[in-house]
Amino acid sequence: MSGKVKPALVIMAAGIGSRYGGGIKQLEPVGSNGEIIMDYSIHDAIAAGFHKIVFVIRHDIERDFREVIGNRIEQQTAHLGVSFHYAFQELDDLPTGHTLPQGRSKPWGTGQAVLCCKEILDGPFVVVNADDYYGKQAFRNLYDFLEKNEDGCQFCMAGFVLKNTLSDNGAVTRGICHMDDRNNLQTVHETSGIVKTEKGAVSCGQELDIESLVSMNMWGLTVDFLRMLEEGFHSFLQTMNGNEQKAEFLLPIFIDELLQKGTVKVKVLPTHDQWFGVTYKEDKPSVVSAFQKLMEQGEYQTPLFGDL
Repeated sequence: MSGKVKPALVIMAAGIGSRYGGGIKQLEPVGSNGEIIMDYSIHDAIAAGFHKIVFVIRHDIERDFREVIGNRIEQQTAHLGVSFHYAFQELDDLPTGHTLPQGRSKPWGTGQAVLCCKEILDGPFVVVNADDYYGKQAFRNLYDFLEKNEDGCQFCMAGFVLKNTLSDNGAVTRGICHMDDRNNLQTVHETSGIVKTEKGAVSCGQELDIESLVSMNMWGLTVDFLRMLEEGFHSFLQTMNGNEQKAEFLLPIFIDELLQKGTVKVKVLPTHDQWFGVTYKEDKPSVVSAFQKLMEQGEYQTPLFGDL
């Protein structure tokens, strides 16, 4: 891997949030000038050093996406030398020898979303969700790590403190991380139904350590990973075992499989930034309020990209 290729940013924006109650939740304005969560992520990424951004979307939302996000952000960042690219996640985009199972309508998951970028990516990259606010520290941490990294099998991940990632309005799913004493990831345990309580958080009646680090699907990966991912997707499609309608090829699960085989290493880079996300409609007012507070504290300016 050439150390000369600067890290790129991949934004997974193909999903329409089912729990959100319809509509493209990625397009919900949360800033005082109509900014969406993705605007802040792109701002923080550019500030950290990223100058190549790849949107993963679907063809059927391309027009809306370009109108509301792509074209606008390209204009606002034209002076910064950032290049924007589009990759399309489609159900029938399968490896040679595989066909779409009859009746399948569910997307294949985050693993396939990243695989859609393989023709665009030529160096290390960071993957984020479109509808999560990660904060400035995480982008800086991952960019700096990838820029120095020379090992194609050494990845990194932003580790968020669980208490900073909970919703007041319902249960969330988080990948709870177990590391060794040098912050090398040992396992990611996907934990669903995590509910905020007065004392902390519980899942399925079990209390959780709210200081533990969790994955918010923010990974720092290498170009070598795309080859592993392609092989992994091929194997996944061969072993769905009657679950052809609903099986998903998920990034954290696949990376965990590679970890357990000893194929790769993942360094967890802790961040103490507060996560925001609009998982439920009821989350929106508190997210709007949080961004207003960040503006008042001088974390962001108007216009948003004016300080870069």
